[in-house]
Amino acid sequence: MKSFFNYISEILRGIWTLLVGMRVTAKYFFTPWRNVTQQYPENREKLVLADRFRGEVVMPHNENNEHACTGCGICELNCPNGSIEIISKSIVTEEGKKKRIIDQHIYHLGMCTFCNLCVKTCPSDAIVMAQTFEHAHWDRASLTKILNKPGSKIMDGVKE
Repeated sequence: MKSFFNYISEILRGIWTLLVGMRVTAKYFFTPWRNVTQQYPENREKLVLADRFRGEVVMPHNENNEHACTGCGICELNCPNGSIEIISKSIVTEEGKKKRIIDQHIYHLGMCTFCNLCVKTCPSDAIVMAQTFEHAHWDRASLTKILNKPGSKIMDGVKE
């Protein structure tokens, strides 16, 4: 007789756990105006992405077209698949010292794994991950981007 009561109690416990699990589903089924899913193409203007979202690597410039990249190459070394290339050149300063500056900071978006290692290891915080995510193109060449703007220079006060 005891095994019969155990059998019935196990069935009732199984039904109870099923109802507890279905409670969330039923809540959204009977209140469809409280949608959780974001309807992507229709809500581009009000789409909210998480702060930690990794869209693409960008190099912020200020209003004077200055950036913080010193051309040290640490981001290039830490990139696991070589999606960052830094082409630098040497110039002579007013004091007669040689100084290395970046000529081009090339980013291959098509090769990037969005691991964020380049951003974390940059000693001058010159590159950041942007929140752009629409990268569909017909031509792969358009996925190669030059991060430093033409005519840009390093900010004053950035340690090299």
